[in-house]
Amino acid sequence: MSGLHQIKTIVLTAIAPIVWGSTYIVTTELLPPESPLLASTIRALPAGVLLVLISKAFPSGLWLLRLALLGFLNIGLFFYCLFFAATYLPGGMAAMVMSIQPVVVILLSRKWLNSELTPVQLLASVVGIVGIALLVINGSAQLNTTGLVVASVGTLSMASGVVLTKKWGRPKGITLLGFTGWQLFFGGVMLLPVALWAEGLPSHLSLPNYIGYLYLSVIGAILGYFLWFRGIEKLPPITVSFLGFLSSVSACILGYVVLDQTLTWLQLLGAAFVLIAIVLAMPTVATSSNKSNHLPLCHFLKRN
Repeated sequence: MSGLHQIKTIVLTAIAPIVWGSTYIVTTELLPPESPLLASTIRALPAGVLLVLISKAFPSGLWLLRLALLGFLNIGLFFYCLFFAATYLPGGMAAMVMSIQPVVVILLSRKWLNSELTPVQLLASVVGIVGIALLVINGSAQLNTTGLVVASVGTLSMASGVVLTKKWGRPKGITLLGFTGWQLFFGGVMLLPVALWAEGLPSHLSLPNYIGYLYLSVIGAILGYFLWFRGIEKLPPITVSFLGFLSSVSACILGYVVLDQTLTWLQLLGAAFVLIAIVLAMPTVATSSNKSNHLPLCHFLKRN
């Protein structure tokens, strides 16, 4: 991959978390209250069904099980943990816990992909976590053990999904659109009974509700996850996981612009830290193996 092509891929992949950062505004301003699991289901399932029908590709055997597992990790379990943790961890603590995802991706990549662990990656992880903390945390946040556990499970779920998506690749005969669709479909199917049991169906939907659900499904799911899985396919999973930080930056900026929320100097500093972390995590210009040219951590430790 040439340097210019690599930059284009990074920019396109970054669109996904930037779009996902708008989910909070859409949920609070356009959707029925207290129905996050139903919103997640409607976000994933119709989009998945549509993409599966368009792609006309039906996996079988081992790949059917793999896609079901990826849908569970990337969509179903992650969405449930995300909304559960956000409910029980005030003050952005859920985002703070989930910001350790790149660290988990680094460790899983080392084990499952035989990737090298570099000091630059560790530095980027620390800078990114500090940046997210400055963006979302506040003095009134209180710890909730259950919320922390669920947030940690969500972090492990998404990190595992990213690395396994990279490890397994995409089955022959299935386009990237179909690959995205099957994961959204399986994730939505897994969320559906939980959402119906916990929240039920709303008694009435307004035009803004329909617009909100349509946005989440078409822009948040189809566009967002298509670009996300495309990025995983073409970039190192560690780079993709750091791009996920842009979701928090996007949410803060949109809150300031659209909802007239305050944006403090600490939050601006946090956004700067996040961008620095992303730059640090960028891969060096293309090698055929897609591996970074940074020195492995063990070499760094020996030299120091």
